[in-house]
Amino acid sequence: MSISADPILLTPGPLTTSRQTKEAMLKDWGSWDGDFNAMTTRLRERLVAIVFGEGTHECVPLQGSGTFSVEATLGTLVPKNGHVLVPSNGAYCQRIARICQYLKRRCTTIDYSEDQHVLASDVEKALVSDPSITHVALVHCETGAGVLNPLDDIAQVAARFGKGLIVDAMSSFGAVQIDARRTPFDAVIAASGKCLEGVPGMGFVIIKRSALEQCAANSHSLALDLYDQWVYMNKTAQWRYTPPTHVVAALDCAVEQYLQEGGLASRGARYARNCKVLIEAMAKLGLKSYVAPDIQAPIIVTFLAPNDPHYDFKTFYQEVKKRGYLLYPGKLTSVDTFRVGCIGHFGEAGIPGAVAAIAETLKLMGVASLATSSVT
Repeated sequence: MSISADPILLTPGPLTTSRQTKEAMLKDWGSWDGDFNAMTTRLRERLVAIVFGEGTHECVPLQGSGTFSVEATLGTLVPKNGHVLVPSNGAYCQRIARICQYLKRRCTTIDYSEDQHVLASDVEKALVSDPSITHVALVHCETGAGVLNPLDDIAQVAARFGKGLIVDAMSSFGAVQIDARRTPFDAVIAASGKCLEGVPGMGFVIIKRSALEQCAANSHSLALDLYDQWVYMNKTAQWRYTPPTHVVAALDCAVEQYLQEGGLASRGARYARNCKVLIEAMAKLGLKSYVAPDIQAPIIVTFLAPNDPHYDFKTFYQEVKKRGYLLYPGKLTSVDTFRVGCIGHFGEAGIPGAVAAIAETLKLMGVASLATSSVT
């Protein structure tokens, strides 16, 4: 049933990559070599262009997972006496709030359930009630449940109040439209192993140049100082410290494939088709999606688990894995769920094959009733 020798990763990243991207990692690079520096420069320029930030924004790459870049952005852009508003509807929003606590940056949250999207009107009320707020930190696609938050609406509110906007676009960058020309933001944060279909190990931040220029000596950390990284890269074309050379090469190759595919329009459409096929096919099995269609992101779908005594996620996961597909556990605490990703390089047959594997597994487990768990 699998369409490759390796399992298909139906997760929000890491994800299944193309053979071409994998082969890009077979060459070793000198971290100070001119060819590698040229690759880094080209990659930075292309990443800025994806969000139409040429002339106004800078790309600052950083070693590590996406969370490294989230922490680096908060620590670099938010002054020590700053105050961050976090509209929170999932695990990754909660992580931002926790980072603020570690950084000793004041933080206020607006709390929603995992199946709700953030409301721009709530952000506006919070800014009106507390003028001390300096920044809004928004997760664009909260993959805890798969909710797409209304970035444009919230960006306009933040801009009207003169507040900086920091966007965790980890699971949306490259697949969901972000346009710096009409959506004001201070920073958009993403990573190599998501919708650009690279491999994990590198984050990057698209930062408004005028905001970044004000951040000298602001960071709590030498290694996570995006201002210092930016200045050094612009001066030398080199990374300050040892870069993840193979990851950079893989992402450079993946971005070239992204552009050849047709960029955001084509990549986003492919993921949207995957999402639609997945939800419709799972519904035919009796498995219901948790998030309402109008706020469902085309990245990952959360499904309510079968309400059957024979169902057990660990067994379910292992049996689906034997059939060539890796699923993702639910991030929800109040509802029994599992998640299926829609992103990655696995072809049009990937989603139908995964649904067939799920159906076969449930039958093997003796799950007779696919009436799903109720939402509490």
